[in-house]
Amino acid sequence: MTTALTTAAGQPSKAGVDLLRIVRINEEIKAVVNIAFKINIMALNAIFLAKRAGTLALGFGVLSNELRVFSQDLRNCMATLTGLVHQCVANVSIMLQGGRYTRRLQEAAKFSSNAQLAAIMAHRESLDEAHAQALAGLRRQLKRALEDAFQMVELGGVLAKSAKIEAAYGQSFAGSLAQVSGEFDGVVEEIRRSLESLRHSAFFDNK
Repeated sequence: MTTALTTAAGQPSKAGVDLLRIVRINEEIKAVVNIAFKINIMALNAIFLAKRAGTLALGFGVLSNELRVFSQDLRNCMATLTGLVHQCVANVSIMLQGGRYTRRLQEAAKFSSNAQLAAIMAHRESLDEAHAQALAGLRRQLKRALEDAFQMVELGGVLAKSAKIEAAYGQSFAGSLAQVSGEFDGVVEEIRRSLESLRHSAFFDNK
């Protein structure tokens, strides 16, 4: 049985496979957004801790504030990615509907040589090609945006590791500062792994 997600042979259609891959990407992006919120809360707590430590933790406080800014920038970046993903979903949905309509026209053409039907098919095929080109453009934009996000997270990792170094100068607060900076490092690394996985999604192979 042919559905919007399958071909006449019962195999997943190209658009159907793309839709499943985009959904997975979207789920991963939502997970990163949740972690970014966590970094913001951690950074606010770290800033408060740095204030308690006073001059011993000035550098740590500055880095904690930078990590808070990083959290906001990352959420903005993820919002851009989410917008592109939604555009991809809308485009693929149209392609799925169009593909189903095109297959029906092809079936009808087997039993008719009507010139009007041929013209409709030609128009339908041109629309399908236009949507395919639009998706290719969105695919490239999403790939670039993911690369930008990955580079941002690499910078976040540098900030987290620098905070670990600064924590050592906190004297009586060194243990608490080290624990917080270690949590920063772990969370940023978790995001980095997620984005690394997304960068290698089969969706970008266009196969």
